[in-house]
Amino acid sequence: MEIEKLIDTYSDYLYRIAFIYTKDRLAAEEVVQDVFVNYYHKSDQFGQKASIKTYLVKMTINRSYDYMRSWKNKKLFITQFFQQYEKGAEQIYVEKELQGEITAAVLSLPVKDREVLLLYYYEEMTVFEIAELLELAVSTVKSRLQRARAKLKPKLSIGVMDDD
Repeated sequence: MEIEKLIDTYSDYLYRIAFIYTKDRLAAEEVVQDVFVNYYHKSDQFGQKASIKTYLVKMTINRSYDYMRSWKNKKLFITQFFQQYEKGAEQIYVEKELQGEITAAVLSLPVKDREVLLLYYYEEMTVFEIAELLELAVSTVKSRLQRARAKLKPKLSIGVMDDD
């Protein structure tokens, strides 16, 4: 498949996946760009053992983890921490409006919890698909999902995740 067609087909989807991990719009864009550049340069390594979508998602997850471990991310986090005290009341209000209660609660969870919730509910993947994607046992995915719901419940004023 041509790189342009891949970008048109999967860039929005991969951006959402990257944002799940990085919690930063610019970082998510950077991750997706890196994924497509790496795929372009190493497309011959794609053995077609999985679908191209699964392959790109796995690359996006791995690149997101790399970003979160990087000094650049840690430096940005520290800078944002101190800048939050310089914001005016109006800017704080606008930012809170942009972040919905559920989104903020989910994004406050650790990555391991956040990724299974978002893959399960937002991407509507099955437990088996998530296990395959993350290279985990099905029982591990189920326990992470249960633990994530338990952590999320007190953060929300409504009972959102009571199914299953």
